[in-house]
This record gives sequence, C-alpha cells and structure tokens, in this order.
Amino acid sequence: MVTPGSDSAKVIQPPGRGGQVTPEVIAEYTVRALRRTVPPAVPGIVFLSGGQSEEQATLNLNAMNKLEVLKPWTLSFSFGRALQQSTLKTWGGKTENITKAQEVFLARCKANSDATLGKYVGGSGGDLASESLYVKAYKY
Repeated sequence: MVTPGSDSAKVIQPPGRGGQVTPEVIAEYTVRALRRTVPPAVPGIVFLSGGQSEEQATLNLNAMNKLEVLKPWTLSFSFGRALQQSTLKTWGGKTENITKAQEVFLARCKANSDATLGKYVGGSGGDLASESLYVKAYKY
C-alpha cells in the first residue's frame, strides 16, 4: 500500500486536499500506482500490513475496494502479522484462551472479508486491532 514513510509527519498534501492521510487517500494513491504498473492479466494482489495496525490495514483495503475505478485484479490480504497479531495476543499460549482467540480471529476474518468487498464499516477488534505493528528495521 502507498502509505507515508515511517519517519514522516504522517501528513501529505495531495492537490485540493490537506491534513492527515485517510484510507481514501491511501486507496487512491495505491490503486493509481497499481493501475500504472500491474498488468490486468494478474489475477490478484495481496497485501502485507507494512507495520500498520490490523484496523488501519483493513480500512485501507476497504477503501481500495470501494473506489469506483477499473481494478482488474482482486485486492486482498495475505494472512500475515496484521491479521494474526490480536489473535496471538489474546491466546497467549494458554489453553483457557483458545475460545476467545478463535472469536477474535473470526472477527478479523469477517472484517477482512468485508473489506475485500468494500463493505467494512470499521471498529472490529477493539484496542488490540488498533495497535501499531510497526517495528523499525523489521525483517520478513
């Protein structure tokens, strides 16, 4: 996704707009970059979070899928860190937390399923889903 750099002030000024970067602006920039570089024959593009919180990444994906421009590919997630972190924190390796962790994971799956259709309304997952996953110099 086309997002501000980790050391930026988190503000960009696209023509006619100002202020904090919204999911809609990230969607516009991302889809524009993809349309310029990815052949239509590619069936799908799956994103990693790039250190965004689960919630922010989901909102950005949702905004991309809501854009009313030609997008010849499916836009979705690879189920990496941003879709598992709140589940793993909820579970904590404890048997007694399995049911709750499964509920958290299903909520994340539903949120991201909705986002692939441009139908996510936000707010899924609470505080854990809103935690930044940014780690300076993170290596995959």
